[in-house]
Amino acid sequence: MKRISILLLTFLLIGTYLIAQPATETDPAPGTEKTYTIGISKLVSHPALDAIEQGIMDQLEASDFSVTFDNQNCNGEIATAIAIAQKFKSDDKDIVVGIATPAAQALAQIIKDKPVVFGAITDPLAAGLVVDYTKTEETNIAGVSDLNPLELQLETYFSIVKPKTLGMIYTSSEANGVVQMEMAREISEANGVKFVAAAISNSSEVKMAAQSIIDRVDAMYVAIDNTVVSAIPSVSEVCMKAGVPLFNTDTTSSENIDFLMSWGFNYYTVGVETGKVVERIIQGENPKDIGSIFFEDPAQFELWFNLDTADALGITIDESLLANAKVIIKDGKKQIQ
Repeated sequence: MKRISILLLTFLLIGTYLIAQPATETDPAPGTEKTYTIGISKLVSHPALDAIEQGIMDQLEASDFSVTFDNQNCNGEIATAIAIAQKFKSDDKDIVVGIATPAAQALAQIIKDKPVVFGAITDPLAAGLVVDYTKTEETNIAGVSDLNPLELQLETYFSIVKPKTLGMIYTSSEANGVVQMEMAREISEANGVKFVAAAISNSSEVKMAAQSIIDRVDAMYVAIDNTVVSAIPSVSEVCMKAGVPLFNTDTTSSENIDFLMSWGFNYYTVGVETGKVVERIIQGENPKDIGSIFFEDPAQFELWFNLDTADALGITIDESLLANAKVIIKDGKKQIQ
């Protein structure tokens, strides 16, 4: 009887001890699973990057995971991007996301022990964000590229405007900008079109750069270059004043400017795909096994034409191209086909 009493007392003491332990010491009950903290560092605020950010959040909030977000804006400053990365490391975020190259590079440079996901990096290799996957080295980085089919895009543009000289503004300190500038130069020269480039370092220089080359070109091209796109209205203004057609590859920022042609991603979709990468990592997939995701489906690209600009510049767009357009601007109204 004494032995039974001792066993009963021991059982009660153990039960009391277990009940007194914090909830974190036990397996989470259904519906109370881990909340993942996601740090998002965005290079600058403009329609394309804002759309990526929203796509990431919408995708993750619609998932089965519990997530919270810490959204930070670098305001186009490298020093700020580094400070944000250090903050995320100090806060011990579960996963961090860099939207645009400098933001992602800062995260990759500072955070080595948690997954780093990049969104909208044109050339992840040139940006130093991917490793040689044929080797055994590990990486904590994966993400989504927004590399456009430049050759097809530019040759289509050339067939419409038949330029002798193409102008381009690019950010000399951004890997994406430099890579696309070199590609555009090669494509132009291969098609017998002279190429004139103007380098900038921040968005305040964009309008001046456009003005510096506008008299030497008869067509303007703006690639996926976040600093330039953030000031795209000023490029549009300079082009229209000079009667020079503008091809802006960022459809997200084209709605309220006087572009002639816009052909690129819907950047909300890029955000959704980036959010899916975060989901895969939460589910336990190794970033190395995910790597860099490239868009290859033509349906993921949108072709826009502005017929008001075409009429103002005396340019005719072939009906076959118009038939394949996702969006046409006419009489100031956006028509979705």
